[in-house]
Amino acid sequence: MIRTRRLELVAEKKTKGLSMKVAFASTDKIHIDEHFGKAEEFYIWNIGPEVAEFSGVIQVKEEGGDAADRIEARGAALQECALVYVGEIGGPAAARLVQKKIHPLKSKTQEPIADAVAKLQAVMQGNPPPWMRKAMMK
Repeated sequence: MIRTRRLELVAEKKTKGLSMKVAFASTDKIHIDEHFGKAEEFYIWNIGPEVAEFSGVIQVKEEGGDAADRIEARGAALQECALVYVGEIGGPAAARLVQKKIHPLKSKTQEPIADAVAKLQAVMQGNPPPWMRKAMMK
């Protein structure tokens, strides 16, 4: 059995204009360094071109279950996110996320979450690709 728990900030402000929710798989709350299928916590940020803010944590606890169950539980928990940054992700898991309209991105260098947020904002301020514009309207 796989259980998920969502912890959200009560005083979360709504970002004006286009924005998207982005999940980061991390073991230390600072770096993108966890494998998608093993991640126990995803840190959720609401990111817009001008403002980005931490909005909560999704926790995943496993008590048995197979790989397909782990992928499905994580995908369902992240359904409101447009992107998920991970250290690693397998092909089947990536395909399942894409089917749910969640784009997985691998961080090869265990970059800090703050750096990834800044890079996303820079792309949003310029001319974002069509898939990102669509995700920002989600």
